[in-house]
Amino acid sequence: MAVFAQVVDEESFSSAGRKLGLTTSAVSRHVSRLEAHLGARLLQRTTRSLTLTELGQQVYVVSCRVLESSREMSALAGSYSEKPTGIIHLTASVVFGETWLAPRLPGFLAKYPGVGLRVTFVDRTVDLIEEGVDIAVRISSELSPGLAARPLCKFSYVLVASPQYTQRHGAPLEPQNLVDHPCIYLGYGRFGNTWSFRRKDESVDVLVPSRMTINNSSAIVAAARADGGIGLVPSFAAREFLVNGSLVRVLPDWEIGKPYVGDIHAVYTPGRHVAPKIRALIDYLAGATE
Repeated sequence: MAVFAQVVDEESFSSAGRKLGLTTSAVSRHVSRLEAHLGARLLQRTTRSLTLTELGQQVYVVSCRVLESSREMSALAGSYSEKPTGIIHLTASVVFGETWLAPRLPGFLAKYPGVGLRVTFVDRTVDLIEEGVDIAVRISSELSPGLAARPLCKFSYVLVASPQYTQRHGAPLEPQNLVDHPCIYLGYGRFGNTWSFRRKDESVDVLVPSRMTINNSSAIVAAARADGGIGLVPSFAAREFLVNGSLVRVLPDWEIGKPYVGDIHAVYTPGRHVAPKIRALIDYLAGATE
């Protein structure tokens, strides 16, 4: 149809071929195939002129409309490749999403007015393809094979307690002293009751007894604020309460090792052409400070 429309515009097979980068014989074959497909002649050809048949006139009008739509589609694709547009489906774990991710999203939307977000916070591993997710932010050192990942920031866990608790019971001075305190932690999977501590050239592993484990970091923070003992939580979950003084750090000179330290990644489906909206959000989050 494109070749046929060009022939009509140029009123010549050879001129149309020069415009399209085709030989005259190739142009003629394209028109002949279109005529064969439609089962009728579109052009009356003589050695000196080309004349449209009645059907040819109608086909020419339709061909021009199709070509114009094609140009509009190409322009749309070009615009899409230049600036981020469209909806991004984003997921993250609940506590990290509420405390770290959600406060950063309004700034992203202000920077990219052509982008919208559909955000789901859920504490499970989401299948990106099956659930139509563009980006999953994951706190894990074991990432799914077949997916692309980019580190966004570091995470670490800290020990916290209420000021009232430490005043009544005292704060442990060494990791080994934790056995004398009620400790609250996640208590599932890799997050067990053996904690590894490091400080300069020192390292120690402590088996910590506990009467209560909770599978949610915000709930551990709440229990610690209620004088329930010493909680082991991600720093992003405790930050607000450490700032306002309702929690204090315990053993602040010690770093807690794996699995309580690592990288937070943005995970997405790999491909030759990653959509600009996805690149833009990942770049934005990677540039955000912890």
